[in-house]
Amino acid sequence: MIRVHHLNNLRSQRVLWLLEELGRPYEVVRYQRKANMLAPSELKRVHPLGKSPVIEDDGKKLAETGLIVEYLVARYGPDLAPARDSDLYWRYIYWLHYAEGSLMPPLLLKLVVNRLGLLGLPARRFVDAQLKLHLVFLEAELANAPWFLGDRFSAADIMLSFPLEVATQRGGLDQTRPRLMDFLARIHARPAYRRAIERGGAYLYGA
Repeated sequence: MIRVHHLNNLRSQRVLWLLEELGRPYEVVRYQRKANMLAPSELKRVHPLGKSPVIEDDGKKLAETGLIVEYLVARYGPDLAPARDSDLYWRYIYWLHYAEGSLMPPLLLKLVVNRLGLLGLPARRFVDAQLKLHLVFLEAELANAPWFLGDRFSAADIMLSFPLEVATQRGGLDQTRPRLMDFLARIHARPAYRRAIERGGAYLYGA
């Protein structure tokens, strides 16, 4: 059985959701963030960096959300990705990498800037401008279809869910971006998403 090392209120929620969409049995090993919001030291017994998510499956231990999603879809749920010989496949891979490689960094910077208070003011304008740039881009991507690959729901939508949820808390995402807000409303209504919340525990960014 797949084992998921899950840290509350973080990226690993997407792995639980993906497994629910796939209908795969899995075990959740829960960890709670400390008062300073850092991961507990117990996670370093699982992976040297002490980060989550990490999964164990068939003798393999995998970290990094994007890699985990690629692995699980390739092994258990090819319907959640386009065929490898299609042009749409590379758009799918783009979104998998974009979620953590491009969208999450300014959201993390915004968290740091906010915690610095007055010391963070010089960087705030730059960070806010970057976040606005991404939100304009993503809103436009949903202009003609409900999902990021068009009419079909895919694991790319699962990968993009977490940074977009975080953006509603500190990235400026609100009702002025109706397509993105509708995207979030629709993923939050999915039965598999709701089941993942039940398995993973309280989730700050969910509906």
